Amino acid sequence: MAAITRENIGLLNDKISLKIEKTDYLPAFDKALKEYSKKANIPGFRKGMVPAGLIKKMYGASVYTDEIMRTIDRELMKYMETEKLEIFAQPIPMDINLRQLDMNSPADYNFDFEIGLKPEFSLSNLSKGKFIRYKVKVTEEMIDSEVARQQNRFGNMKDCETVTEEENVLNVSFAESDADGNESEGGAKKDNSLLLKYFSEKTRKNLMGKKAGDSIVIRLKSAFEDKEREWVMDDLGLDKTSAADAEKYFKLTISKVGLLEKKELNEEFFKQLYPAGDVVTEADFRNKLKSEIEAYWDSQARNQIQDQIYHNLVDQTEIPFPEAFLKKWIKTQGETPKTDEEVEKEFPAFLNQLKWTLITDKVTTENGIQVGPDEIRAFAKQQLMGYMGGAAMDENQPWIKDYVEKMMKDKKYVEESYNRIQAQKIFEWAESQVKATEKPMSMEDFTKMVEEHQHHHH
Repeated sequence: MAAITRENIGLLNDKISLKIEKTDYLPAFDKALKEYSKKANIPGFRKGMVPAGLIKKMYGASVYTDEIMRTIDRELMKYMETEKLEIFAQPIPMDINLRQLDMNSPADYNFDFEIGLKPEFSLSNLSKGKFIRYKVKVTEEMIDSEVARQQNRFGNMKDCETVTEEENVLNVSFAESDADGNESEGGAKKDNSLLLKYFSEKTRKNLMGKKAGDSIVIRLKSAFEDKEREWVMDDLGLDKTSAADAEKYFKLTISKVGLLEKKELNEEFFKQLYPAGDVVTEADFRNKLKSEIEAYWDSQARNQIQDQIYHNLVDQTEIPFPEAFLKKWIKTQGETPKTDEEVEKEFPAFLNQLKWTLITDKVTTENGIQVGPDEIRAFAKQQLMGYMGGAAMDENQPWIKDYVEKMMKDKKYVEESYNRIQAQKIFEWAESQVKATEKPMSMEDFTKMVEEHQHHHH
């Protein structure tokens, strides 16, 4: 009968010593050899009639080792279940020498394993934390901009002979060149469509009167204002933060000149956008857009408070870890063992992720957070509606149901959806615990703050 002892060797780090006797594994070894004898196909012998001695000679050593390792695994699992041990990863063998295993001299064997124990801990008290809920102020200018965007989006494009106004749309091709317009061999090339007003004032003047087939040479640095230049450089595959790339010249050739005729603000247009019929007048339209803009920025502000919650839980929740054990475990992962330097480099990010996993496990367990199949189905349907551009349609159409059921058979999709829904529920619970101070902010300041925060964390 297997005998097991356990001793502490460090912080949340124990050694399990396991002794197995011959009677623990020999019966299974003999049974396995008999099974091999029944199934073996060996030339010169009828199936099931291979002598036991030959089977033992051919397969005995590997079967012997397999049965011992199977016995060890079974006894370890049984012990940890009985003792209700919550461990990280798997037990790590300590100096196991498989060469000592000799089927011709069965013996009692001793094996040692190292385990890392999960810690007991208390969550940070969110109700005592300081949180800010930002409130972006929706201005008339923001509403004007969205009205114009919708008018342009649904407007009609008409062809023009020449460039005459800032609202002209130019289909152009960029070709990297020198200052004289001689194209660079292997240089960047890209077709694009741009409003004339996206160019700098000087470049707009140079483009006035141009028609399809005409070309000009531009320098990115002076041809666009900062924001538009970054967008164009990104589209050209250049580094938008590189001063050298911004100095590059491009030959700009016009292939087509168009003019976007904005959609007229009338009841027909409003009905097209909002089929429910609750938008009839321009005032209704502006109010509707205002509520949509507010909803968008409220969702962005919610992302910010969730980020604050994440950092509070990770930074303020104290959790001890068996670091020595975890580093040993990381070292053994992958096809080739990692070096000590690689482990040290990876460890901080690994520990941070592990800490968040323990925190979320504790939140879900203590608050009974669950995700059911119907919630994943609803999530899949919601995603599909998003792909369709939020078009109004009957959600009970057979093809929609078929799509959802198909996604439910995709194991990877179900797992990813489960994790996303669970994370959403975790943050919903956390938000209910915080007492946030509301802080009004302009769209520009909020956007700048978010960009700086993202830059800081990358």
